Amino acid sequence: MRLPQPDGTLSAYRLPEPTDWPVPQQPLTARKAYAAAHVVPVMTADNTPGAPAVLDWETTLELRRRIWGLGLGVADAMDTAQRGMGLDWAATAELIERSSAAAAAELGRGNPALAGLGVRDLIACGAGTDQLTPGADLAQVRHAYAEQLEVVEAAGAKVVLMCSRALAATARDWSDYRDTYAELLRRADQPVILHWLGTMFDPALAGYWGSADIPTATRNFLSLIEEHADKVDGVKVSLLDARHEVALRAALPAGVRLYTGDDFNYPELIDGDGDQHSDALLGIFAAIAPAASAALQRYDASDPQQGREILDSTRELGRHIFAAPTFHYKTGIAFLAWLNGDQPGFQMVGGMQSARSLVHLGQTLRLAGEAGLLRRPDLAAERFAALSSIGGVR
Repeated sequence: MRLPQPDGTLSAYRLPEPTDWPVPQQPLTARKAYAAAHVVPVMTADNTPGAPAVLDWETTLELRRRIWGLGLGVADAMDTAQRGMGLDWAATAELIERSSAAAAAELGRGNPALAGLGVRDLIACGAGTDQLTPGADLAQVRHAYAEQLEVVEAAGAKVVLMCSRALAATARDWSDYRDTYAELLRRADQPVILHWLGTMFDPALAGYWGSADIPTATRNFLSLIEEHADKVDGVKVSLLDARHEVALRAALPAGVRLYTGDDFNYPELIDGDGDQHSDALLGIFAAIAPAASAALQRYDASDPQQGREILDSTRELGRHIFAAPTFHYKTGIAFLAWLNGDQPGFQMVGGMQSARSLVHLGQTLRLAGEAGLLRRPDLAAERFAALSSIGGVR
């Protein structure tokens, strides 16, 4: 095949054979991991910016079954599923209910990799405030959060309290964040995951936790966790700053997990420093799920060196998919699913498949092939050739 280059030339390339990744035969225990999954629209739906999301439910749920089949949990209804970038609240609420029911059904299939696990181990879902219209006041923000918290808990999933654009726009200072989250944590029936999403993922979240100064925001964040540690399962941090994550991890109260959301530095953060390691709640894990599962299997087998080597072999792909503008990483996740035959067309809710160039996508294909993550190279080559032809590259 031929891949387009930044200088306008085409480069001959032959995809390597895929890796035969092992499937776990018992639950993964050395690290807790959730892969953040994307959604697939009905191909004949409107799928234009601002149109209501119409999802292909069977394809969307089959993507999640593939992840569970590898012994990984699924993080759903989060930014990878296009929260705030095309997935409206009506579709989100249905996604939470359907995915949680599918997770419960998966536990009854007899997969040895899921033996002894519960629904909350298989699925964690985001609760936010995206049903609000602009201009909501603080009381409305808290009510919207509570509504979504109730939907996730009613479905049986673990709650991820997502960062809220509405709260960022409304909060006057740290006390508004503190009081909002304290109220939500008191409402929660079971411990939740707190979500800290950096501005590289969503510029509207500037100043979250009451300050644009990261050390100050971190102190505020930690004070909230310490006060409500019994209601915090863990924190999901996506600041793409490994040193900050290591320091935060060391400062967390006992029993509170650090779920890395660092799609650049996940290999060393998951590997750890000998004393502590990060667990994972990662968008890149949806793209590299077979390799991620294989790596975690090696950690379970007391072979951290090989586990780290497998994760390192995917790092370049992760850095490319999440390259600036980072919030368009979802396009790469959907693109790889299409190349692997996991969805019928390269479409996304809101037309977001157009957010990356052919050159970027060609490099995504190459890096995925070199990481052994294209299950059918012939299909991937055929589909990319068709996409290139439609894009005027021959």
